[in-house]
Amino acid sequence: MGAQWKARHKEIAANAKGRIFGKLSKEIMVAARTGADPDMNPRLRLLIEQAKKVSMPRETLERAVKKGAGLLDGGVSLERLTYEGFAPHQVPVIVECLTDNANRTYPNIRMLFRKGQLGATGSVSWDFDHVGMIEATPNAKDADAELAAIEAGAQDFEPAEEDATLFISDITDLDAVCKALPTFGFTVVSAQLGYRPKNPVSLSDVEREEVEAFLEAIDADDDVQKVYVGLAS
Repeated sequence: MGAQWKARHKEIAANAKGRIFGKLSKEIMVAARTGADPDMNPRLRLLIEQAKKVSMPRETLERAVKKGAGLLDGGVSLERLTYEGFAPHQVPVIVECLTDNANRTYPNIRMLFRKGQLGATGSVSWDFDHVGMIEATPNAKDADAELAAIEAGAQDFEPAEEDATLFISDITDLDAVCKALPTFGFTVVSAQLGYRPKNPVSLSDVEREEVEAFLEAIDADDDVQKVYVGLAS
């Protein structure tokens, strides 16, 4: 499933939208540590654009920026944690968390993996490439994704949601590709480092439903930011 697993059919639900706002707020807080001015902070600028795209309330957005930049009392210290393991049917999974309490997060993740298998660091990451992931939309119908990928220095590309294209880059080339894509007719809507499976697992419909239920339960946890899975489309 290419990049990051998403529970698409649940995104319209109010409670799911709240989770999306919560996850984005945490990323915004982390990005704002290096400056609250989006004109001087490209990572923060992209996250603000994502927040506006999903209609995050202005007050929520501004509070996350100020909290991350240390402009409000009671700032939150967030730690990024990564867990690896297997979903049912030995499907490899990488879970990224942002948490203010690691002692809470680990027991929760361990419980969520009870229908799968929680592994040690490195147990499945060898089966993923750590890459840059840039989602961009074409500015015109004749925008050529293949040409843009070659000229901008991306390693690969694939279709994404809503007519967008996901450009894959080396982790050290993420910023350079982001800056180059507009020259070739694409507007960058998100950019992040993530994990791309090398050998996605193919499952029957029944098996896939079981894995999807497992992933949805993990994604619903408040500390979980991103879930990457080695599951074939």
